[in-house]
Amino acid sequence: MGVDAAARTRAQGVALAVFSSVCFGASGPFGKALIEGGLEPLQAVWLRIAVSAAALVPIVAAVRARPGARPLRAQLRPHLGRLALYGLTGVAGCQACYYLAASRLPVGVAILLEFTGPVMVLAWLRLVRRAPVHRTAAAGVVVAMAGLALVVQVWTGLSLDPLGLAAGLGAAACQASYFLLVDRLAGRVDPLVITTAGSAVAAAALALPAAPWALPWDVLAAAVPVGGRTAPGWTLVAWIALVSTVLAYLTGIAGLHRLSAQVGGAICYTEAVAATLIAWAALGERLTAVQMTGGAIVLAGAYIAQRAATAPEAPKAPGAADTAPASRAADARN
Repeated sequence: MGVDAAARTRAQGVALAVFSSVCFGASGPFGKALIEGGLEPLQAVWLRIAVSAAALVPIVAAVRARPGARPLRAQLRPHLGRLALYGLTGVAGCQACYYLAASRLPVGVAILLEFTGPVMVLAWLRLVRRAPVHRTAAAGVVVAMAGLALVVQVWTGLSLDPLGLAAGLGAAACQASYFLLVDRLAGRVDPLVITTAGSAVAAAALALPAAPWALPWDVLAAAVPVGGRTAPGWTLVAWIALVSTVLAYLTGIAGLHRLSAQVGGAICYTEAVAATLIAWAALGERLTAVQMTGGAIVLAGAYIAQRAATAPEAPKAPGAADTAPASRAADARN
């Protein structure tokens, strides 16, 4: 590939990855608008996941039907347990906790709390797996925690809503589980198949607690307030399911295929910025100067930790533990 062609490929990758992050970032603000319009957080999450799964299943079927594609059953059967756990934690748990947090906190704070997931991955690797963690990664954890202290304003005795704060940290824990599970499935199951299977499992798992049979369906036809304007509820559902999930995921994959892991990992942090800006524009939510400073520090710390985890290292001795899960921040999506 020539220099010009490589540059065009990278430029296309960056454009696709940024577009994907902006689409993902819009899920919180528009999901919160649905919740404030009359849906329960779990109902909004279930609608998003169920519609996404309904759209993804035929896409996977079409892709798998192409000549040379890996048989779907051969991918799923050996990994049913991990895929089920992925759907329960990485999809259902992560999104349910994030939407609950976003319903009780500013969207920017909710997504910043969730973005401590990579930090939890490093803590898990060091404390539970006893894997060596790069000093730079440890420094990134310290920086991220300092920024988080500013976001939640610990000097005021955690003035944020306690349930919202717990839900945000729960989303981070589920995101960490996502990283670890995807690391186990990578190379064994196609990413699109992982996402579709996880969405199907999550939709089934949330069906009972979300009680779709009692869902106020009139909200979908009603004019839902979004900032100073209104939009039909069904358009917001279509957005968070088809744009903030299906389209965002597909463009994200296309972008990451054109970029290195480190570049893709750096770009994914624009999702938090996009969510905060969209929440400000659509919902009128504003963070304090201290919280915005803390958010920037959180993202910087998480990026430092991830960059250390993805940096080339000397070959490991046989049986040495891998810290690769922390490098998968670019794949974590709301």
